[in-house]
Amino acid sequence: MRKIIYFQLLFVLFTCQLTQAQTNSTSFFISEKKIRQIDQLFKQYLDSGWIKGITANIAIDGKTVYNKAFGNQVGRPFKTDDILRIASQTKAITSVAVMMLQEEGKFSLDDPISKYLPTFKNPEILVKFNSKDSTYTSRPAKNEITIRELLTHTSGLGYAQIGSPEMQAIYAKADISAGFVDHKKLLKTDIDKLGKLPLSSEPGQKWQYSLGMDVLGRLVEVTSGLNLDQFFRDRIFIPLGMNDTYFALPKNKQLRLSSVYTEDPKTKAVIPWVDGVVKGSSINYPINENGYFAGGAGLVSTSKDYGTFLQMLLNGGEYKGKRILSKNSVALMTKNQIGNIPFGDNYFGLGFEVVSDKGSKKLGQTAGSYGWGGFFGSTYWVDPKKKMVAQIYVQQSPLSHGQLPNQFKALIYQDNK
Repeated sequence: MRKIIYFQLLFVLFTCQLTQAQTNSTSFFISEKKIRQIDQLFKQYLDSGWIKGITANIAIDGKTVYNKAFGNQVGRPFKTDDILRIASQTKAITSVAVMMLQEEGKFSLDDPISKYLPTFKNPEILVKFNSKDSTYTSRPAKNEITIRELLTHTSGLGYAQIGSPEMQAIYAKADISAGFVDHKKLLKTDIDKLGKLPLSSEPGQKWQYSLGMDVLGRLVEVTSGLNLDQFFRDRIFIPLGMNDTYFALPKNKQLRLSSVYTEDPKTKAVIPWVDGVVKGSSINYPINENGYFAGGAGLVSTSKDYGTFLQMLLNGGEYKGKRILSKNSVALMTKNQIGNIPFGDNYFGLGFEVVSDKGSKKLGQTAGSYGWGGFFGSTYWVDPKKKMVAQIYVQQSPLSHGQLPNQFKALIYQDNK
């Protein structure tokens, strides 16, 4: 009798736990009303002439609950399967590649990068800059740059074309770009030159968006023996079934490549982007056969492909039986890795912004969510607690009405009423 009662109690306890787990897994959803509100938000931006097109995708618990495209491109409608310039969303993929090799013992995150890329040995810090001829003076840095600092944008490196005026000028003089390359060159060439140029601040002292991920792309090449394009394809894209993600888009897929827009500097009217808007850059970088594999900005992809990549992270490094990373590596990437270095209300992990308790109060986004965005008006994030992946793509820069991604987030997290 005692055994029967014992097993009955176990069955009741198991049933209660199962019911609770099911309730928790389905407690967050996107209502029909919320879907209409998201549609209306996008149409408002289109009707106001602030954007030409937009596509967005939301998946909860691995199931797509929103996947729509609005507006037009040059000569055709905006479609959900468009191949998009994901720009800095490339950084997350490079970060994953770095963590894969770290797991294999190729290096430690706190190794100096100069151990693998010798031109970064004995870094110098910029002291004075002459804007007339881009000459400068520098002094020795106190510390070497580590791989972890490159992942967290605390290396002291600047950014070509979008960074400080001083660093932009220094990099331009050396023909170092932000990834939208308009002529043939190799990642190795640029990164070797970059290692000899001054830093804008001491390593480990300041968060500053940088070319650090491009440096890490070269690290992947040196330590794996493959160029970055091959490593991504063999180790990440093929295993995950990401069949529309490339540095160099094949000719048979080029008709699906999205148009990109910019704003008239005077009228702010949205117009097609043409080469020459940013000196030294080409909007045709996915199709001009430049041979440059920029780990910080060079990929094109689709919301389906990128959603698969994000779902892999949400699953703790695994997707449909294919393990890309360990759960421990994903956990490291999505926790605060910069200590008390200022970064607004949130933290920064290894390649991602991570929402803090304080940051979660702004838009309702769950603390512990992580993500980033791209130069052409894209934003993505992963919410582990809600089991959600969300993406939005505008394909425009600049975007004067840049509050759109935050409005999108706020709508998703508001109550389902």
